[in-house]
Amino acid sequence: MLERNADRLIVGTALAFAASTLWPIMKNTLKPLAATGMQGAAGLTDRIQYAMQITRDEIEDIVAEAQFERMRKKLDQDISAESATFEETGGTLHAESND
Repeated sequence: MLERNADRLIVGTALAFAASTLWPIMKNTLKPLAATGMQGAAGLTDRIQYAMQITRDEIEDIVAEAQFERMRKKLDQDISAESATFEETGGTLHAESND
């Protein structure tokens, strides 16, 4: 049991020494990596926002075109109905004049 505790003590001491030696190296290595990661995340966020804006614009264009087509068809129907009424009445307008 004493031998087992001695092994643990040696391993613990070695790990503490390695950690205290490696910590500054890890810190100096990880700091630029973290900064690069943050820049990459910011760039990705910008690209996502740009893609969302493009998508939003495209959807708005599609909706506007659909509304225009619906309005055009409605006007075409109204014009057709009015011209049919005009032909049925023999070419007279329905408006009364005060002459």
